[in-house]
Amino acid sequence: MSRLSPRGRPAGSGQRQRGPGRDRDRDVPLPLLVPALAAVAFLVLPLLALLVRAPWRRMPALLLDARVLDALLLSLWTATLAAAASLVLGVPLAWLLARTSFPGRGLVRALVTVPLVLPPVVGGIALLLVLGRTGLVGRWLEQWWGFSLPFTTAGVVVAETFVAMPFLVLAVEGALRGADRRNEEVAATLGASPWLAFRRVTLAIVAPGVLAGLVLAWARALGEFGATITFAGNLPGTTQTMPLAIYLRRSSDPDAALVLSLLLLAVSLTVLAGLRGRWAVGQR
Repeated sequence: MSRLSPRGRPAGSGQRQRGPGRDRDRDVPLPLLVPALAAVAFLVLPLLALLVRAPWRRMPALLLDARVLDALLLSLWTATLAAAASLVLGVPLAWLLARTSFPGRGLVRALVTVPLVLPPVVGGIALLLVLGRTGLVGRWLEQWWGFSLPFTTAGVVVAETFVAMPFLVLAVEGALRGADRRNEEVAATLGASPWLAFRRVTLAIVAPGVLAGLVLAWARALGEFGATITFAGNLPGTTQTMPLAIYLRRSSDPDAALVLSLLLLAVSLTVLAGLRGRWAVGQR
C-alpha cells in the first residue's frame, strides 16, 4: 500500500518523475556526436584564427583610419537600406506565394530563389545588362531622367537587395504557411477588410519569421562582395564597402585586412546576437 501525504495523495506524486526514458533522452549516439563536434570545429576554428593572428598592437591606428571608417559606415548604411527594401518588396511577394494560387507560381518561386545559388558576380553582370547605361531599363533611366545606377551608392543598395531579398522571402513564406489562419478568419467575420486583417492579425502572427528574414537579409547584404564590385565598382567613399576594402587591403597590407575582418565580424555578431534575443522572445 502506498504511503499517503497529509492531503491524501500518494507521497511524491507532486514531484516530477524521472524514468529510464527521460535519462535515455540525454544520451547522444556516438555516430551523431562526432560529426556534430567536427562541424562546430569546422565553423569556429577559422574565427578563432582571426583572433589569434590579429595584429592587436596596430589595431587602434588601423581602426582610426578615415578610409576604414568610411567603408564601415557605408556598409552599415547600404545594408540597412537593402534590408528595408527587401522588407517592403519581399513581404508582399512572400504573401503572394504562400496564400494565393496563380498559373506559374512554382516558376516564380524558383526564380525568386535563383539569387541564392547564382554566383554573385553573375548577378552583378545581370544587373548591368538590365540597369546599366546601355541596359534594358538603364538606358531609359538615363535618357528620361539623366539617372544612372552603376558605380553609385544607390547601385550598391540595388546589388545588395538583389542577393539579400530571397532570404527574407523564404523566411516569411515559411512563417505564413505554418501560421494558423483561424484568427484571420475570425477577423474577417468581424468585418475586417483583407488589408486590415493582414496588418493587424497576419503580421502579428508571423512577426518572428519576418524578423528572422530581416536579420538574414541584413547580414547577407553586409557581407556582399561579388555583385557589388561588378555592378557598383570599388570607389572609396562611394561604393567601397567593408568586404571590398578587405579584398583591396589583403595583398598590400595583410594586417589591415585582418583588422577589417575582425571589425566586420564584431559588428555582425553584435547585431545578430541582439536581434536573436528579441526573436526568441517573439517565438515564445
